[in-house]
Amino acid sequence: MREFDYRRAQDVPGAVALLTDDPEARFLGGGTNLLDLMKAGVERPARLVDVRELPLGSVQSTPGAGLRVGATVTNSDLAAHPDVRRRYPALTQAVLAGASGQLRNMATVGGNLLQRVRCGYFTDVSRPCNRRVPGSGCPAVTGEHHNHAVLGASEHCVAVHPSDMAVALTAFDAVVSYESADGPGELPLTDLYPPVGDTPHRETALPPGALITAVTLPPAPVAAHSRYRKVRERASYAFALGSVAAALDIEDGVVREARLALGAVASRPWRARAAEAVLTGAPADGATFAAAADAELAAARPLPDNAYKVTLMRNLVVAVLTELAEGATR
Repeated sequence: MREFDYRRAQDVPGAVALLTDDPEARFLGGGTNLLDLMKAGVERPARLVDVRELPLGSVQSTPGAGLRVGATVTNSDLAAHPDVRRRYPALTQAVLAGASGQLRNMATVGGNLLQRVRCGYFTDVSRPCNRRVPGSGCPAVTGEHHNHAVLGASEHCVAVHPSDMAVALTAFDAVVSYESADGPGELPLTDLYPPVGDTPHRETALPPGALITAVTLPPAPVAAHSRYRKVRERASYAFALGSVAAALDIEDGVVREARLALGAVASRPWRARAAEAVLTGAPADGATFAAAADAELAAARPLPDNAYKVTLMRNLVVAVLTELAEGATR
């Protein structure tokens, strides 16, 4: 591991200034992703700026029953917060589906959003990877890719985003607040992760050196009737093969509003807009749910060893929507 300087930030402007002064510096929250990548030689920061003690650790209600979540709130505290459990149950379920209890106690909301992609070639510095070394190639396209992307990928990268929490936040139109050298700013979470295209090394749309300070969930009554379901290769402490965050508002057997996001199918949490359009105004039944899944997955371009994901995701979407519909009739 490369030797590095360590600084503890005293305030948000000071934290940003420390990174502005050193482009090779990195913010340190819980360290559950960054430190692993440092040990593997993927990340080689010259300085770590510890932001855990900044005043960004609260969950607050916003007008209209939304929530503002500070960037240093731990995943455990987020999942256990009573307003999150009541207003956005899929978010609690998503957080609890990720990692282990010990890691959730350390991991922060801001850090969770900035996890690097899941790919064995990315974490193996002896192999080429366009995310680590632009232009070096993507060996996963012809190599090991059984858990890689089926939506939104390119020949330059087929890795998937690992976060469970971000999938639920995407379904509920979360907005990311940040502080940069040019002042504060906001990004819809759906815009935080750029399309892969031919620049997979550009992993976020944040300005250089920006610090995520909060995530805001706008009021969404439909989110109170939500579910998160994750399919994985073992019962716990495993990344998703596929996941779904969904919410339905049903009246008289018809879907009035739908929210749907998919995980582990793309380099970013995937907002299923095509599926939502099919669901809205349609009967809340199996035929509609299957049609919605098919509409979203029509754009899938699987590789030889991950074509199973298309069927898996279709079945998963239908199953979660059916659970929600059955719950609405009880």
